[in-house]
Amino acid sequence: MIRFPEPPKEYRSVVLEETDKSLLQKSDPNLRYVSFSTIATGGKSLIKSCKDLHLSRFICYKTLKPEFAGNKVEQQRLIREARVSAMLQHPNTIPTYELGRDRKGNPYFTMKLVHGYTLRELLDYRERYDLTQLMQVILQIALCLAYAHKHGVVHRDIKPENILVGPYGEVLLLDWGLAKLLPDLIVKRNEEQSGLLTSDDLTATRAGKPVGTPFYMSPEQVNQESSINHRTDIYSLGVVIYEILCGERPTRGEKIHEVIQNVLVDIPEKPSSRTESEMPRLLEKIAMRCLEKIPEARFQSMDEVVKMLQQDWGANL
Repeated sequence: MIRFPEPPKEYRSVVLEETDKSLLQKSDPNLRYVSFSTIATGGKSLIKSCKDLHLSRFICYKTLKPEFAGNKVEQQRLIREARVSAMLQHPNTIPTYELGRDRKGNPYFTMKLVHGYTLRELLDYRERYDLTQLMQVILQIALCLAYAHKHGVVHRDIKPENILVGPYGEVLLLDWGLAKLLPDLIVKRNEEQSGLLTSDDLTATRAGKPVGTPFYMSPEQVNQESSINHRTDIYSLGVVIYEILCGERPTRGEKIHEVIQNVLVDIPEKPSSRTESEMPRLLEKIAMRCLEKIPEARFQSMDEVVKMLQQDWGANL
């Protein structure tokens, strides 16, 4: 398990003045959050830390950038992300606290403020972490995806930048904004009681454009096939495993159209051919099977991937 030396300074002591202060009889929800500070920016969103005056704690507040705030499609994507995160209650997802609109009518949602490093940041300092630590991160993400798939949700944007490792070793899968609903995987019984997603909850996509990050997209995702299912996440996770094993992504290309073309036609070399370091044969086998161009040739469920990752791959050097 990857651990960091000490928790961030933002984790403050619990004091009586905060726990026992009076709660307003009536309050404007738009005045609940104060002390905003931007901590990250996405392509179209802003992530800020702020203080929740009701509960006297610092939280994470996500909203759209001003230039996209009025875009109905982007609003729907943000709302969808909040609801997916809230409905998929799993140890490897960030708890969602509230979904609402600000004074201007723009949507936002709040969630647990988690400090840590993304897997991309860890890979930038690959020599500091051994393979066992990094594969423990991958196992946790595979467990999270297995859970999501059973609830009919495909993430569609698995990449190191969307995997966060916290100071206590927690592993979290971020950014469900591109998630797709698979109605045929939804368990119909007790749907309303369980809070599972309905077909109207996850319909917003970028019309006419493939969604995801090209280096990590499966061939069917690049082709925008309507039959995309959970096996696209299996492919993307295979790209991440491949990158951990040899320090390179399986697909090369300097321009987006080159990457997309290579995703479709190039058969990647084995990761062992791209590094002089020894690697477990089992992990290489897992990565290469995840990366099969034809979905039917890959692992057919994330549970299968989990079982393989739980084997003693260290014995197969």
